[in-house]
Amino acid sequence: MNQRTLREPEGGLPDGSIEEQIIQMASLSYERLPLLEAIFDRFALALGSVFKSYTTMPSEAVLTSFDYLPCGAALEGIGAPALTAVARAEPWDGRIGLAMSPELLFSVLEVMLGGRSGDSRPWTPRSFTAIERRFGQRLAELVLGELEPAFEPVGGVRFRVDHLESAPNNAVLAPPHAAAVRITLKVSFEGRGGTLDFVIPDSALENVRPLLSQSFPGGELASDSGWREAVSRSIEGSEARITAVLHEMRIGLRTVLDWAPGDVIDLGVDMDHEATVSCNGQAMFRAAMGRRKNGAVALRVTDDLGEQEEERAGDPAD
Repeated sequence: MNQRTLREPEGGLPDGSIEEQIIQMASLSYERLPLLEAIFDRFALALGSVFKSYTTMPSEAVLTSFDYLPCGAALEGIGAPALTAVARAEPWDGRIGLAMSPELLFSVLEVMLGGRSGDSRPWTPRSFTAIERRFGQRLAELVLGELEPAFEPVGGVRFRVDHLESAPNNAVLAPPHAAAVRITLKVSFEGRGGTLDFVIPDSALENVRPLLSQSFPGGELASDSGWREAVSRSIEGSEARITAVLHEMRIGLRTVLDWAPGDVIDLGVDMDHEATVSCNGQAMFRAAMGRRKNGAVALRVTDDLGEQEEERAGDPAD
């Protein structure tokens, strides 16, 4: 059973008879697209990794709103000015809009030009220069390129930027009263960032609407390798503290208390002694010690203690 959502226009319904208000309310009823909501929720996760790779700074993208409303109202509700890319969805034969807030556009531009150490300067409203528009198109292509694999579970699509508009309400995507979806994501990195607003008319999703209108029970989407790859990239880009324990020995407390500055403590460690490498207190590897050509101490992994622990855990109890 399809789910529908109702959105009352700003200022309420116009005055009129009960019959006229019923007709008006019926025209404001929109079919929900649960699978599309799930797609953009996971797309936000992947987008954080994309911005991290692009800016080489820790980045995060969060889905802040998902609204069903007329296309005209969706575009007018986006703060202006905002550089808006109008992209053609192939082979769906429709158009979608991607509005980039000036705060996001210029924050990324400052970082790419080496201004990451200073504070982000407030943006003064003005028209976008040719260089800023070219950079905005590259940024839009980057974001839309990551959106393409997000739609693979329901059908292949390519988003090609057709042209740019300086204000969202100048973009022509569909008739003003046509049903549409507006998705807002907040992108942040080290105190900087801004918003991305997607406006997708229903006409652009007509070919895959039966799939998008299905209820999403959770779990994996079909052909969900794109999301797994995004999570893998996030894990690979994270940092972990590694500790190498060269040797452990038991020493009497009295001996330790008698230590004084200048004492030489024989730990009994030689170059043939193997070290234990741990991550967050969990023993991971056993490694042989050696030296590199520059004299630095190095380790060569000899045993995987994690696999041994899994094998012991898998053995049946005696």
